Amino acid sequence: MGNFTSSTSAGQSSAACVQYVQEVVTQNCVVIFSKTTCPYCKMAKNVFNEIGANYKVVELDEHNDGRRLQEALAQMTGARTVPRVFINGNCIGGGSDTKQLHQQGKLVPLIEQCAPCCAASGSDGSGSGQFESAK
Repeated sequence: MGNFTSSTSAGQSSAACVQYVQEVVTQNCVVIFSKTTCPYCKMAKNVFNEIGANYKVVELDEHNDGRRLQEALAQMTGARTVPRVFINGNCIGGGSDTKQLHQQGKLVPLIEQCAPCCAASGSDGSGSGQFESAK
């Protein structure tokens, strides 16, 4: 389901990392900044898989600028931990927060509110935001 991003660039400045995060978050309804070995990251991905939502994943431990991106996320969200989950441009927190929102019935409505730019059909599959409720 997820779409994985890695970079081959030599390294970005912290301002460029913040800009990259903002661009990815703006262009995708659901974005998970993750690490491949993190159980909380797997938890967040599983929640989105369970409800059939498209999402974009940026695996920080496989990204050339992963460490800098994680620092940028810390500046932007106030937390350095992964996953950092964004829906419709807003950070909703981490894996436990995502699971809790789903258990409270609040996650699906957040996804359904995604901006039209993120829900455009014919997307390249990088977190198109297209979503079918499992009701």
